[in-house]
Amino acid sequence: MNNLDYGIIGNCRSAALVSKKASIDWCCLPKFDSASVFAKLLDDEIGGSFGFEVDEGYTTEQFYQENTAILVTRFSKDNDVFEVIDFMPRYHKPNGTYHSPPEFIRYIKYVSGKPELQVAYDPKLEYAKGVTSTYVKDDFIVSLNNEDTYDTLFLYTDLDKEAVLNGDTISIDADHFFLAGYNEKLFVPHLKYASLEYERTKVYWLNWLERTPTYKKYNEQISRSAMTLKLLSYDKTGAVLAAATTSLPETIGEVRNWDYRFCWIRDASMVIKVMSQLGHKNIARRYLRFIIDLMPDKDEKLQIMYGISGEKKLTEESLDHLSGYKGSSPVRVGNAAYMQKQNDIYGILMDVIHQLLLNFSNDIDNGEELWTMTKGIVWVVSKHWQEPDKGIWEFREGDQHFTFSKVLCWTAVDKAIKVSKLLGKTSKLPKWEALEEEIRKDIMENAWNEKVQAFTQAYNSPDLDASVLLMESYGFIDAKHPKFVSTVKAIEQNLCYEGLLYRYKNKDDFGLPSSSFTICTFWFINSLYKIGEEQKATEQFEKLLCYGNHLGLFSEDIDFKTKRLLGNFPQAYSHLALIETAINLSNVTAEERVKGIIS
Repeated sequence: MNNLDYGIIGNCRSAALVSKKASIDWCCLPKFDSASVFAKLLDDEIGGSFGFEVDEGYTTEQFYQENTAILVTRFSKDNDVFEVIDFMPRYHKPNGTYHSPPEFIRYIKYVSGKPELQVAYDPKLEYAKGVTSTYVKDDFIVSLNNEDTYDTLFLYTDLDKEAVLNGDTISIDADHFFLAGYNEKLFVPHLKYASLEYERTKVYWLNWLERTPTYKKYNEQISRSAMTLKLLSYDKTGAVLAAATTSLPETIGEVRNWDYRFCWIRDASMVIKVMSQLGHKNIARRYLRFIIDLMPDKDEKLQIMYGISGEKKLTEESLDHLSGYKGSSPVRVGNAAYMQKQNDIYGILMDVIHQLLLNFSNDIDNGEELWTMTKGIVWVVSKHWQEPDKGIWEFREGDQHFTFSKVLCWTAVDKAIKVSKLLGKTSKLPKWEALEEEIRKDIMENAWNEKVQAFTQAYNSPDLDASVLLMESYGFIDAKHPKFVSTVKAIEQNLCYEGLLYRYKNKDDFGLPSSSFTICTFWFINSLYKIGEEQKATEQFEKLLCYGNHLGLFSEDIDFKTKRLLGNFPQAYSHLALIETAINLSNVTAEERVKGIIS
Protein backbone atom coordinates (compact mmCIF):
# COMPACT_ATOMS: atom_id res chain seq x y z
CA MET A 1 0.00 0.00 0.00
CA ASN A 2 1.25 3.48 -0.87
CA ASN A 3 1.29 5.30 2.44
CA LEU A 4 3.01 8.59 1.64
CA ASP A 5 6.27 6.81 2.45
CA TYR A 6 8.37 9.95 2.45
CA GLY A 7 10.75 11.64 4.80
CA ILE A 8 11.02 15.40 4.99
CA ILE A 9 14.30 17.32 4.99
CA GLY A 10 14.53 21.09 5.30
CA ASN A 11 16.24 24.13 6.76
CA CYS A 12 13.40 26.56 7.64
CA ARG A 13 13.68 28.09 4.17
CA SER A 14 12.41 25.25 2.04
CA ALA A 15 11.89 21.49 2.22
CA ALA A 16 12.06 18.33 0.13
CA LEU A 17 10.32 14.97 0.33
CA VAL A 18 12.50 11.88 -0.09
CA SER A 19 10.91 8.52 -0.90
CA LYS A 20 11.68 5.21 0.78
CA LYS A 21 14.02 4.48 -2.13
CA ALA A 22 15.83 7.83 -1.86
CA SER A 23 14.05 9.60 -4.71
CA ILE A 24 13.40 13.31 -4.18
CA ASP A 25 9.87 13.60 -5.56
CA TRP A 26 8.96 17.06 -4.23
CA CYS A 27 11.08 20.14 -3.74
CA CYS A 28 10.45 23.85 -4.25
CA LEU A 29 13.28 26.38 -4.42
CA PRO A 30 14.27 28.90 -3.25
CA LYS A 31 11.33 28.91 -0.77
CA PHE A 32 8.61 26.57 0.44
CA ASP A 33 6.02 28.28 -1.76
CA SER A 34 8.18 28.70 -4.87
CA ALA A 35 7.51 26.71 -8.02
CA SER A 36 8.65 23.09 -7.80
CA VAL A 37 11.92 21.83 -9.27
CA PHE A 38 10.90 18.20 -8.58
CA ALA A 39 7.20 17.28 -8.57
CA LYS A 40 6.91 13.57 -9.34
CA LEU A 41 4.63 13.48 -6.31
CA LEU A 42 2.01 15.28 -8.41
CA ASP A 43 2.72 13.67 -11.77
CA ASP A 44 4.60 10.38 -12.23
CA GLU A 45 5.32 11.09 -15.88
CA ILE A 46 6.38 14.72 -16.17
CA GLY A 47 6.82 15.99 -12.59
CA GLY A 48 10.57 15.37 -12.33
CA SER A 49 12.62 13.67 -9.62
CA PHE A 50 16.16 12.96 -8.41
CA GLY A 51 16.81 9.35 -7.46
CA PHE A 52 19.09 6.36 -7.79
CA GLU A 53 18.53 3.14 -9.67
CA VAL A 54 20.06 -0.12 -8.44
CA ASP A 55 19.50 -3.72 -9.48
CA GLU A 56 16.64 -5.71 -7.99
CA GLY A 57 18.87 -7.47 -5.47
CA TYR A 58 19.14 -4.36 -3.29
CA THR A 59 16.93 -3.73 -0.28
CA THR A 60 16.47 -0.30 1.30
CA GLU A 61 16.03 0.85 4.84
CA GLN A 62 15.25 4.46 5.75
CA PHE A 63 15.57 6.28 9.06
CA TYR A 64 16.42 9.65 10.55
CA GLN A 65 19.81 9.97 12.11
CA GLU A 66 19.12 9.96 15.83
CA ASN A 67 17.89 13.30 17.21
CA THR A 68 18.27 15.11 13.88
CA ALA A 69 16.33 15.98 10.73
CA ILE A 70 19.02 14.27 8.61
CA LEU A 71 17.55 11.40 6.59
CA VAL A 72 19.47 8.21 5.79
CA THR A 73 18.49 5.66 3.12
CA ARG A 74 20.62 2.52 3.30
CA PHE A 75 20.99 0.35 0.19
CA SER A 76 22.15 -3.25 0.80
CA LYS A 77 22.83 -6.29 -1.38
CA ASP A 78 24.83 -8.91 0.47
CA ASN A 79 28.15 -7.16 1.19
CA ASP A 80 27.48 -4.30 -1.23
CA VAL A 81 26.25 -1.45 0.96
CA PHE A 82 26.03 2.34 0.62
CA GLU A 83 23.96 5.08 2.21
CA VAL A 84 22.35 8.23 0.84
CA ILE A 85 22.41 10.89 3.55
CA ASP A 86 20.00 13.74 2.73
CA PHE A 87 19.78 17.13 4.41
CA MET A 88 19.37 20.83 3.82
CA PRO A 89 22.23 22.74 5.50
CA ARG A 90 21.30 24.74 8.59
CA TYR A 91 23.51 26.03 11.37
CA HIS A 92 24.50 29.14 13.32
CA LYS A 93 27.05 31.49 11.78
CA PRO A 94 29.56 33.43 13.91
CA ASN A 95 27.59 36.66 13.41
CA GLY A 96 24.52 35.13 15.06
CA THR A 97 22.52 34.54 11.87
CA TYR A 98 21.68 31.18 10.30
CA HIS A 99 23.26 29.51 7.32
CA SER A 100 20.27 28.04 5.47
CA PRO A 101 20.84 28.31 1.71
CA PRO A 102 18.22 27.23 -0.86
CA GLU A 103 19.90 23.89 -1.55
CA PHE A 104 20.13 20.30 -0.43
CA ILE A 105 23.06 17.91 -0.14
CA ARG A 106 23.00 14.19 -0.90
CA TYR A 107 26.05 12.62 0.71
CA ILE A 108 26.80 9.16 -0.69
CA LYS A 109 28.48 7.19 2.07
CA TYR A 110 30.38 4.10 0.99
CA VAL A 111 29.97 1.29 3.55
CA SER A 112 31.27 -1.98 2.05
CA GLY A 113 31.62 -4.23 -0.99
CA LYS A 114 31.34 -2.99 -4.57
CA PRO A 115 27.94 -1.31 -4.84
CA GLU A 116 26.79 0.08 -8.19
CA LEU A 117 24.16 2.66 -8.98
CA GLN A 118 22.75 4.81 -11.73
CA VAL A 119 21.76 8.41 -11.06
CA ALA A 120 18.27 9.37 -12.25
CA TYR A 121 18.48 13.16 -12.34
CA ASP A 122 15.44 14.71 -14.02
CA PRO A 123 14.60 18.23 -12.78
CA LYS A 124 11.46 19.89 -14.16
CA LEU A 125 11.46 23.55 -13.22
CA GLU A 126 8.44 25.81 -12.73
CA TYR A 127 5.98 23.02 -11.86
CA ALA A 128 7.11 21.19 -15.03
CA LYS A 129 5.59 23.88 -17.23
CA GLY A 130 7.40 24.34 -20.53
CA VAL A 131 10.65 22.52 -21.26
CA THR A 132 13.53 22.10 -18.82
CA SER A 133 16.89 21.73 -20.59
CA THR A 134 19.87 20.28 -18.71
CA TYR A 135 23.53 20.75 -19.69
CA VAL A 136 26.94 19.67 -18.42
CA LYS A 137 29.31 22.61 -17.77
CA ASP A 138 32.88 22.62 -16.47
CA ASP A 139 31.96 23.01 -12.81
CA PHE A 140 28.35 21.89 -12.61
CA ILE A 141 25.27 20.55 -14.31
CA VAL A 142 22.73 23.31 -14.99
CA SER A 143 19.02 23.03 -15.76
CA LEU A 144 17.15 25.92 -17.36
CA ASN A 145 13.58 26.84 -18.10
CA ASN A 146 13.32 30.02 -20.14
CA GLU A 147 9.89 29.82 -21.72
CA ASP A 148 7.22 31.55 -19.57
CA THR A 149 9.50 32.10 -16.60
CA TYR A 150 13.28 32.05 -16.47
CA ASP A 151 14.55 29.64 -13.82
CA THR A 152 17.71 27.65 -13.15
CA LEU A 153 18.94 24.81 -10.94
CA PHE A 154 22.61 23.94 -10.37
CA LEU A 155 23.94 20.49 -9.50
CA TYR A 156 27.48 20.01 -8.17
CA THR A 157 29.10 16.60 -7.69
CA ASP A 158 32.51 14.95 -7.48
CA LEU A 159 31.28 12.12 -9.72
CA ASP A 160 31.69 12.20 -13.49
CA LYS A 161 29.03 14.70 -14.62
CA GLU A 162 28.44 13.11 -18.03
CA ALA A 163 27.97 9.70 -16.39
CA VAL A 164 25.54 11.22 -13.90
CA LEU A 165 23.42 12.91 -16.54
CA ASN A 166 23.47 9.93 -18.91
CA GLY A 167 22.42 7.52 -16.17
CA ASP A 168 25.55 5.38 -16.64
CA THR A 169 26.38 2.67 -14.11
CA ILE A 170 28.73 4.04 -11.46
CA SER A 171 30.78 1.90 -9.07
CA ILE A 172 31.03 3.24 -5.52
CA ASP A 173 34.24 2.57 -3.57
CA ALA A 174 34.48 5.86 -1.64
CA ASP A 175 32.27 8.69 -0.37
CA HIS A 176 30.77 11.11 -2.90
CA PHE A 177 28.34 14.02 -2.84
CA PHE A 178 25.70 15.95 -4.74
CA LEU A 179 24.71 19.52 -3.98
CA ALA A 180 21.64 20.84 -5.81
CA GLY A 181 20.86 24.50 -5.34
CA TYR A 182 18.99 27.51 -6.62
CA ASN A 183 22.12 29.66 -6.86
CA GLU A 184 25.41 29.18 -8.68
CA LYS A 185 28.13 28.79 -6.03
CA LEU A 186 30.94 31.34 -5.91
CA PHE A 187 33.38 28.57 -5.02
CA VAL A 188 33.04 25.07 -6.44
CA PRO A 189 32.07 22.76 -3.54
CA HIS A 190 34.03 19.57 -2.89
CA LEU A 191 33.61 16.46 -0.74
CA LYS A 192 35.19 18.00 2.37
CA TYR A 193 32.83 20.97 2.09
CA ALA A 194 29.81 18.65 1.87
CA SER A 195 31.11 16.67 4.86
CA LEU A 196 31.57 19.86 6.90
CA GLU A 197 28.05 21.05 6.02
CA TYR A 198 26.76 17.69 7.23
CA GLU A 199 28.62 17.87 10.55
CA ARG A 200 27.51 21.44 11.23
CA THR A 201 23.88 20.63 10.39
CA LYS A 202 24.00 17.54 12.60
CA VAL A 203 25.27 19.62 15.54
CA TYR A 204 22.54 22.22 14.93
CA TRP A 205 19.76 19.62 15.24
CA LEU A 206 21.34 17.89 18.23
CA ASN A 207 21.56 21.23 20.03
CA TRP A 208 18.03 22.21 19.02
CA LEU A 209 16.50 18.98 20.30
CA GLU A 210 18.48 19.15 23.53
CA ARG A 211 16.39 22.20 24.46
CA THR A 212 13.21 20.10 24.20
CA PRO A 213 12.06 18.42 27.43
CA THR A 214 12.28 14.63 27.58
CA TYR A 215 9.31 12.48 28.54
CA LYS A 216 9.23 9.03 30.02
CA LYS A 217 6.56 7.90 27.53
CA TYR A 218 6.36 8.66 23.81
CA ASN A 219 9.53 10.76 23.88
CA GLU A 220 10.63 9.61 20.44
CA GLN A 221 7.27 10.55 18.89
CA ILE A 222 7.25 13.93 20.62
CA SER A 223 10.80 14.69 19.45
CA ARG A 224 10.13 13.71 15.84
CA SER A 225 6.93 15.74 15.76
CA ALA A 226 8.68 18.78 17.28
CA MET A 227 11.42 18.61 14.64
CA THR A 228 8.78 18.26 11.92
CA LEU A 229 7.01 21.39 13.16
CA LYS A 230 10.34 23.20 13.19
CA LEU A 231 10.90 22.13 9.56
CA LEU A 232 7.56 23.74 8.67
CA SER A 233 8.60 27.15 10.02
CA TYR A 234 9.92 29.89 7.74
CA ASP A 235 12.76 31.70 9.48
CA LYS A 236 12.79 34.82 7.37
CA THR A 237 9.36 36.03 8.52
CA GLY A 238 8.33 33.74 11.38
CA ALA A 239 5.44 32.21 9.41
CA VAL A 240 4.52 28.56 10.07
CA LEU A 241 3.22 26.46 7.18
CA ALA A 242 0.22 24.16 7.42
CA ALA A 243 2.12 21.54 5.37
CA ALA A 244 5.00 21.27 2.90
CA THR A 245 2.89 20.26 -0.12
CA THR A 246 0.04 21.24 -2.36
CA SER A 247 -2.85 19.20 -3.74
CA LEU A 248 -2.34 15.88 -1.97
CA PRO A 249 -5.99 14.80 -1.92
CA GLU A 250 -8.17 14.09 1.10
CA THR A 251 -9.63 11.25 -0.98
CA ILE A 252 -7.94 9.60 -3.99
CA GLY A 253 -9.56 10.65 -7.25
CA GLU A 254 -11.63 13.47 -5.76
CA VAL A 255 -11.28 17.25 -5.89
CA ARG A 256 -10.56 18.14 -2.22
CA ASN A 257 -7.02 19.15 -3.16
CA TRP A 258 -5.65 22.34 -1.64
CA ASP A 259 -2.38 24.24 -1.45
CA TYR A 260 -1.20 24.19 2.18
CA ARG A 261 2.12 26.03 1.80
CA PHE A 262 0.72 29.05 3.59
CA CYS A 263 0.39 30.34 7.12
CA TRP A 264 -3.06 29.82 8.60
CA ILE A 265 -3.37 31.92 11.75
CA ARG A 266 -5.19 29.04 13.46
CA ASP A 267 -2.79 26.23 12.58
CA ALA A 268 0.31 28.34 13.15
CA SER A 269 -0.88 29.70 16.49
CA MET A 270 -1.63 26.20 17.73
CA VAL A 271 1.86 25.12 16.63
CA ILE A 272 3.46 28.07 18.42
CA LYS A 273 1.52 27.35 21.60
CA VAL A 274 2.87 23.79 21.63
CA MET A 275 6.41 24.82 20.73
CA SER A 276 6.49 27.48 23.43
CA GLN A 277 5.33 24.86 25.94
CA LEU A 278 8.35 22.84 24.80
CA GLY A 279 10.56 25.83 25.56
CA HIS A 280 11.41 26.95 22.01
CA LYS A 281 11.39 30.73 22.35
CA ASN A 282 12.85 31.75 19.01
CA ILE A 283 10.14 30.22 16.87
CA ALA A 284 7.53 31.86 19.13
CA ARG A 285 9.21 35.27 18.93
CA ARG A 286 9.48 35.14 15.15
CA TYR A 287 5.82 34.20 14.74
CA LEU A 288 4.74 36.98 17.09
CA ARG A 289 6.73 39.44 15.00
CA PHE A 290 5.04 38.05 11.87
CA ILE A 291 1.59 38.72 13.37
CA ILE A 292 2.49 42.17 14.69
CA ASP A 293 3.82 43.17 11.27
CA LEU A 294 0.55 42.02 9.67
CA MET A 295 -1.56 44.29 11.89
CA PRO A 296 -0.36 47.86 11.29
CA ASP A 297 -3.73 49.40 12.16
CA LYS A 298 -5.46 48.91 15.49
CA ASP A 299 -8.83 48.11 13.90
CA GLU A 300 -7.57 46.01 11.00
CA LYS A 301 -9.19 42.62 10.76
CA LEU A 302 -6.97 39.58 10.46
CA GLN A 303 -7.27 37.35 7.43
CA ILE A 304 -7.50 33.65 8.27
CA MET A 305 -4.26 33.02 6.37
CA TYR A 306 -1.33 34.74 4.69
CA GLY A 307 1.53 33.90 2.40
CA ILE A 308 4.72 32.95 4.23
CA SER A 309 6.20 36.33 3.35
CA GLY A 310 3.08 38.12 4.58
CA GLU A 311 1.24 38.20 1.24
CA LYS A 312 -2.44 38.99 1.66
CA LYS A 313 -3.64 37.95 -1.80
CA LEU A 314 -3.32 34.21 -2.46
CA THR A 315 -5.03 33.83 -5.82
CA GLU A 316 -5.93 30.20 -6.52
CA GLU A 317 -5.25 28.63 -9.90
CA SER A 318 -5.13 25.12 -11.35
CA LEU A 319 -2.11 23.52 -13.02
CA ASP A 320 -4.02 21.46 -15.54
CA HIS A 321 -0.91 20.02 -17.20
CA LEU A 322 -0.20 17.96 -14.06
CA SER A 323 -2.23 14.77 -13.55
CA GLY A 324 -2.25 15.06 -9.76
CA TYR A 325 -1.31 12.63 -6.97
CA LYS A 326 -2.54 9.18 -8.10
CA GLY A 327 -4.59 10.97 -10.76
CA SER A 328 -6.35 13.26 -8.28
CA SER A 329 -6.85 16.58 -10.04
CA PRO A 330 -6.90 19.51 -10.05
CA VAL A 331 -3.45 20.49 -8.83
CA ARG A 332 -3.90 23.90 -7.21
CA VAL A 333 -1.49 26.66 -6.31
CA GLY A 334 -2.75 29.52 -4.20
CA ASN A 335 -5.78 29.17 -1.93
CA ALA A 336 -9.07 31.03 -2.30
CA ALA A 337 -9.88 30.39 1.37
CA TYR A 338 -7.85 33.51 2.22
CA MET A 339 -11.00 35.55 1.51
CA GLN A 340 -13.10 33.68 4.06
CA LYS A 341 -14.28 35.06 7.37
CA GLN A 342 -13.57 32.85 10.37
CA ASN A 343 -14.25 34.37 13.76
CA ASP A 344 -12.29 31.74 15.71
CA ILE A 345 -8.85 33.06 14.77
CA TYR A 346 -9.00 35.87 17.34
CA GLY A 347 -9.43 33.46 20.23
CA ILE A 348 -6.67 31.21 18.99
CA LEU A 349 -4.28 34.15 18.59
CA MET A 350 -5.21 35.54 22.01
CA ASP A 351 -4.58 32.12 23.52
CA VAL A 352 -1.04 32.17 22.09
CA ILE A 353 -0.35 35.69 23.36
CA HIS A 354 -1.44 34.57 26.83
CA GLN A 355 0.69 31.45 26.61
CA LEU A 356 3.78 33.42 25.57
CA LEU A 357 3.38 35.91 28.39
CA LEU A 358 3.00 33.04 30.86
CA ASN A 359 6.03 31.12 29.59
CA PHE A 360 8.36 34.00 28.73
CA SER A 361 7.05 36.83 30.92
CA ASN A 362 10.55 38.10 31.71
CA ASP A 363 11.74 37.76 28.14
CA ILE A 364 9.12 39.47 25.97
CA ASP A 365 10.47 42.59 24.30
CA ASN A 366 7.24 43.73 22.65
CA GLY A 367 4.81 43.79 25.59
CA GLU A 368 3.34 47.16 24.62
CA GLU A 369 2.56 45.93 21.11
CA LEU A 370 0.96 42.79 22.57
CA TRP A 371 -1.22 44.89 24.84
CA THR A 372 -2.29 47.06 21.89
CA MET A 373 -3.05 43.89 19.94
CA THR A 374 -5.02 42.46 22.86
CA LYS A 375 -7.24 45.54 23.06
CA GLY A 376 -7.71 45.48 19.30
CA ILE A 377 -8.72 41.80 19.31
CA VAL A 378 -11.34 42.32 22.01
CA TRP A 379 -12.70 45.32 20.08
CA VAL A 380 -13.05 43.24 16.90
CA VAL A 381 -14.67 40.35 18.81
CA SER A 382 -17.13 42.67 20.57
CA LYS A 383 -18.26 44.01 17.19
CA HIS A 384 -18.46 40.70 15.30
CA TRP A 385 -18.94 37.71 17.63
CA GLN A 386 -22.68 37.57 16.93
CA GLU A 387 -22.13 37.25 13.18
CA PRO A 388 -22.08 33.89 11.33
CA ASP A 389 -18.89 32.74 9.57
CA LYS A 390 -17.34 29.90 7.53
CA GLY A 391 -16.10 27.99 10.57
CA ILE A 392 -12.94 26.02 11.28
CA TRP A 393 -13.56 23.63 8.36
CA GLU A 394 -13.82 26.46 5.81
CA PHE A 395 -17.17 25.57 4.30
CA ARG A 396 -17.14 27.35 0.97
CA GLU A 397 -20.89 27.97 0.88
CA GLY A 398 -23.19 29.54 3.47
CA ASP A 399 -22.23 31.16 6.78
CA GLN A 400 -23.49 29.71 10.05
CA HIS A 401 -23.25 30.33 13.78
CA PHE A 402 -20.63 27.65 14.36
CA THR A 403 -20.17 26.56 17.97
CA PHE A 404 -16.39 26.39 17.69
CA SER A 405 -16.22 29.97 16.39
CA LYS A 406 -18.39 31.20 19.26
CA VAL A 407 -16.31 29.35 21.85
CA LEU A 408 -13.15 30.90 20.44
CA CYS A 409 -14.71 34.36 20.57
CA TRP A 410 -15.32 33.67 24.27
CA THR A 411 -11.70 32.45 24.52
CA ALA A 412 -10.43 35.71 23.01
CA VAL A 413 -12.10 37.71 25.76
CA ASP A 414 -11.21 35.20 28.50
CA LYS A 415 -7.50 35.24 27.58
CA ALA A 416 -7.53 39.03 27.16
CA ILE A 417 -8.80 39.30 30.74
CA LYS A 418 -5.98 37.04 31.91
CA VAL A 419 -3.42 39.06 29.94
CA SER A 420 -4.73 42.32 31.39
CA LYS A 421 -4.19 40.92 34.90
CA LEU A 422 -0.69 39.66 34.01
CA LEU A 423 0.25 43.12 32.73
CA GLY A 424 -1.51 44.99 35.54
CA LYS A 425 -3.78 46.81 33.07
CA THR A 426 -7.19 46.29 34.69
CA SER A 427 -9.30 49.33 33.76
CA LYS A 428 -11.18 47.43 31.05
CA LEU A 429 -11.92 44.39 33.22
CA PRO A 430 -15.59 45.14 34.11
CA LYS A 431 -16.51 45.72 30.45
CA TRP A 432 -14.59 42.65 29.26
CA GLU A 433 -15.95 40.38 32.00
CA ALA A 434 -19.50 41.37 31.07
CA LEU A 435 -18.79 40.56 27.40
CA GLU A 436 -17.25 37.22 28.37
CA GLU A 437 -20.35 36.27 30.37
CA GLU A 438 -22.66 37.38 27.55
CA ILE A 439 -20.92 35.11 25.03
CA ARG A 440 -20.80 32.19 27.48
CA LYS A 441 -24.53 32.45 28.14
CA ASP A 442 -25.28 32.61 24.41
CA ILE A 443 -23.26 29.44 23.74
CA MET A 444 -24.76 27.45 26.61
CA GLU A 445 -28.27 28.35 25.44
CA ASN A 446 -27.86 27.90 21.69
CA ALA A 447 -25.08 25.34 21.09
CA TRP A 448 -26.51 22.62 23.34
CA ASN A 449 -28.98 20.27 21.64
CA GLU A 450 -31.22 18.62 24.20
CA LYS A 451 -32.39 15.92 21.79
CA VAL A 452 -28.84 14.92 20.77
CA GLN A 453 -27.54 15.49 24.32
CA ALA A 454 -24.47 17.22 22.98
CA PHE A 455 -23.01 20.54 21.91
CA THR A 456 -23.44 20.49 18.13
CA GLN A 457 -21.66 21.89 15.10
CA ALA A 458 -23.73 25.07 14.91
CA TYR A 459 -26.58 26.79 16.70
CA ASN A 460 -29.93 25.00 16.27
CA SER A 461 -28.24 22.15 14.39
CA PRO A 462 -28.50 18.41 15.12
CA ASP A 463 -25.11 17.74 13.47
CA LEU A 464 -22.11 16.72 15.56
CA ASP A 465 -18.64 18.11 14.97
CA ALA A 466 -15.27 17.04 16.39
CA SER A 467 -14.17 20.65 16.87
CA VAL A 468 -16.50 21.10 19.86
CA LEU A 469 -14.21 18.71 21.77
CA LEU A 470 -11.87 21.71 22.14
CA MET A 471 -14.39 23.51 24.37
CA GLU A 472 -12.66 21.89 27.34
CA SER A 473 -9.10 22.52 26.09
CA TYR A 474 -9.75 26.25 25.90
CA GLY A 475 -11.21 26.35 29.39
CA PHE A 476 -14.81 27.02 28.41
CA ILE A 477 -16.14 23.97 30.24
CA ASP A 478 -14.78 21.52 32.81
CA ALA A 479 -13.86 18.03 31.58
CA LYS A 480 -16.15 16.45 34.18
CA HIS A 481 -19.14 18.68 33.37
CA PRO A 482 -22.06 16.35 32.49
CA LYS A 483 -22.71 18.18 29.22
CA PHE A 484 -19.10 17.80 28.09
CA VAL A 485 -18.97 14.11 29.05
CA SER A 486 -22.24 13.59 27.19
CA THR A 487 -20.83 15.40 24.13
CA VAL A 488 -17.73 13.18 24.08
CA LYS A 489 -19.96 10.07 24.28
CA ALA A 490 -22.24 11.33 21.49
CA ILE A 491 -19.27 12.09 19.25
CA GLU A 492 -17.81 8.65 19.94
CA GLN A 493 -21.08 7.02 18.99
CA ASN A 494 -21.75 9.07 15.86
CA LEU A 495 -18.39 10.22 14.43
CA CYS A 496 -16.01 7.42 15.44
CA TYR A 497 -15.30 4.60 12.97
CA GLU A 498 -12.77 1.92 13.98
CA GLY A 499 -11.02 4.39 16.26
CA LEU A 500 -10.82 7.17 13.64
CA LEU A 501 -13.00 10.26 13.63
CA TYR A 502 -15.02 12.05 11.01
CA ARG A 503 -14.77 15.82 11.33
CA TYR A 504 -18.53 15.84 10.79
CA LYS A 505 -20.98 13.71 8.86
CA ASN A 506 -23.30 16.30 7.38
CA LYS A 507 -22.65 16.87 3.68
CA ASP A 508 -20.48 19.85 2.80
CA ASP A 509 -19.77 21.59 -0.51
CA PHE A 510 -18.16 18.41 -1.89
CA GLY A 511 -20.33 15.66 -0.38
CA LEU A 512 -19.70 13.37 2.58
CA PRO A 513 -16.04 13.12 3.68
CA SER A 514 -14.65 9.60 3.28
CA SER A 515 -11.41 10.05 5.20
CA SER A 516 -10.65 10.84 8.80
CA PHE A 517 -9.12 14.21 9.68
CA THR A 518 -6.17 13.09 11.79
CA ILE A 519 -6.20 15.95 14.28
CA CYS A 520 -9.81 15.14 15.21
CA THR A 521 -8.83 11.66 16.37
CA PHE A 522 -6.12 13.17 18.57
CA TRP A 523 -8.69 15.62 19.99
CA PHE A 524 -11.01 12.72 20.74
CA ILE A 525 -8.27 10.73 22.48
CA ASN A 526 -7.43 13.79 24.58
CA SER A 527 -11.09 14.15 25.52
CA LEU A 528 -11.34 10.49 26.53
CA TYR A 529 -8.33 11.02 28.76
CA LYS A 530 -9.77 14.19 30.28
CA ILE A 531 -13.13 12.61 31.17
CA GLY A 532 -11.33 9.81 33.00
CA GLU A 533 -11.15 7.04 30.38
CA GLU A 534 -7.36 6.93 30.52
CA GLN A 535 -6.86 3.30 29.50
CA LYS A 536 -9.12 3.60 26.47
CA ALA A 537 -7.35 6.84 25.49
CA THR A 538 -3.93 5.18 25.70
CA GLU A 539 -5.07 2.18 23.63
CA GLN A 540 -6.59 4.44 20.95
CA PHE A 541 -3.44 6.61 20.87
CA GLU A 542 -1.08 3.69 20.39
CA LYS A 543 -3.32 2.33 17.66
CA LEU A 544 -3.30 5.71 15.93
CA LEU A 545 0.50 5.94 16.11
CA CYS A 546 0.65 2.75 14.03
CA TYR A 547 -1.01 4.59 11.14
CA GLY A 548 1.90 7.00 10.71
CA ASN A 549 4.38 6.17 7.97
CA HIS A 550 7.65 4.28 8.44
CA LEU A 551 9.26 7.41 9.92
CA GLY A 552 6.37 8.27 12.25
CA LEU A 553 5.14 11.14 10.04
CA PHE A 554 1.47 12.00 9.56
CA SER A 555 -0.45 13.75 6.82
CA GLU A 556 -3.78 15.55 7.16
CA ASP A 557 -6.08 12.55 6.72
CA ILE A 558 -6.30 8.77 7.12
CA ASP A 559 -8.51 6.60 4.92
CA PHE A 560 -11.13 4.90 7.09
CA LYS A 561 -10.91 1.54 5.32
CA THR A 562 -7.29 1.11 4.20
CA LYS A 563 -5.68 3.36 6.87
CA ARG A 564 -3.43 4.91 4.21
CA LEU A 565 -2.26 8.48 4.74
CA LEU A 566 -4.01 11.11 2.63
CA GLY A 567 -3.95 14.89 2.33
CA ASN A 568 -1.05 17.30 2.49
CA PHE A 569 2.13 16.12 4.17
CA PRO A 570 3.59 16.32 6.68
CA GLN A 571 0.73 18.17 8.36
CA ALA A 572 1.49 20.62 11.17
CA TYR A 573 -2.00 20.18 12.63
CA SER A 574 -1.52 16.43 13.04
CA HIS A 575 1.91 16.70 14.66
CA LEU A 576 1.01 19.46 17.11
CA ALA A 577 -1.99 17.40 18.25
CA LEU A 578 0.22 14.31 18.53
CA ILE A 579 2.54 16.23 20.86
CA GLU A 580 -0.32 17.54 23.01
CA THR A 581 -1.87 14.09 23.32
CA ALA A 582 1.44 12.36 24.01
CA ILE A 583 2.28 14.86 26.76
CA ASN A 584 -1.13 14.34 28.38
CA LEU A 585 -0.77 10.56 28.26
CA SER A 586 2.80 10.82 29.58
CA ASN A 587 1.53 12.03 32.94
CA VAL A 588 2.73 10.04 35.93
CA THR A 589 0.23 7.34 36.89
CA ALA A 590 -1.34 7.26 40.33
CA GLU A 591 0.63 4.07 41.09
CA GLU A 592 3.91 5.78 40.15
CA ARG A 593 3.06 8.78 42.33
CA VAL A 594 2.67 6.44 45.29
CA LYS A 595 6.07 4.91 44.54
CA GLY A 596 7.58 8.38 44.26
CA ILE A 597 8.67 7.97 40.65
CA ILE A 598 9.12 11.29 38.89
CA SER A 599 8.28 11.58 35.20
